[in-house]
Amino acid sequence: MPNRPLNHDRSLRRYDDIRQLIGSPESPTPLVRLNRVARGNAGVFVKLEWFNPFGSIKDRTALYLLRGLAERGLLDGRELVEPSSGNTGIALAALAALAGIRLTVTIPDGVPEEKKVLLRMLGATVIETPDDLCPIDHPKDGAIALAHSIAESPANAGLYVMPNQYANPDNVRAHFETTGPEIWNQTEGQVRTFVAGYGTCGTITGVARYLKERNPEVRVVAVEPQRGHRLPGLKNLQESRQPEILDRSLIDEVVRVDDGPAYEMTARLYREEGLVVGPSTGAIVHAAVSKSAMEEGVVVAISPDGGQKYGSFFTTWLRQQHPGSG
Repeated sequence: MPNRPLNHDRSLRRYDDIRQLIGSPESPTPLVRLNRVARGNAGVFVKLEWFNPFGSIKDRTALYLLRGLAERGLLDGRELVEPSSGNTGIALAALAALAGIRLTVTIPDGVPEEKKVLLRMLGATVIETPDDLCPIDHPKDGAIALAHSIAESPANAGLYVMPNQYANPDNVRAHFETTGPEIWNQTEGQVRTFVAGYGTCGTITGVARYLKERNPEVRVVAVEPQRGHRLPGLKNLQESRQPEILDRSLIDEVVRVDDGPAYEMTARLYREEGLVVGPSTGAIVHAAVSKSAMEEGVVVAISPDGGQKYGSFFTTWLRQQHPGSG
């Protein structure tokens, strides 16, 4: 007797396409309580976005960016070019490879080497970009400026399309339609504080908009690193241009976090909670824990990505903590 085809069955975690693993309200990424790093009140929960198939919350963004371009007929016969600190680029590279589309990523030269390797392994062309390429008023936007120059050059007319995660409303829509509903459902509507970082600002704008539509009393806390920080994926909006998609009216408070406390909290998450996270998670959780001590109700913090892509950064930090240890 011939075998019947094995079709997609989410209950068996069997999928026809890796894209079906990207977080959605029907298949949310995990929400995990912190039991040692944070205590008291209703609890601090961390949403583990590194359970997405390409390793970060940017999987959601990349899926929506490409879907929107396809719906508008902008992908036909074109290559992609996009600035990224790594995670969006990695997700775009994987999705572009699946679709047979070429991708060029302009990336700040200070990004961890591990991310650049992943991009190249996925077939992307990687152009490392010095910060001083950009005008002095926004010294950290060199990769963005270069991507725009490639996409908009008359010599490249009709060759490239730029998803432009910093200005594309599809970035916000991804989180309004998926991340926000997931958090609401997973907390049974009890979330009272939401904490996320300033980056492209799609996550914080989309989730905040959804949660405040369900309950206007939800507080939204934005985490911003200090100038000259070493926290990939987060942006200080004094040294970087404010993303067009950021809606500041949704932000109730901004907490600025130094590298030191961010890396110290990252280490605590590893050693006390068993969570293998990236340094931006440490910054976000540092802020979330401080908020949980002062505010009632469930606090949800975003963990944008895992720690496997930051080995070189963690090696430097560990050597600084233990000089002379080799």
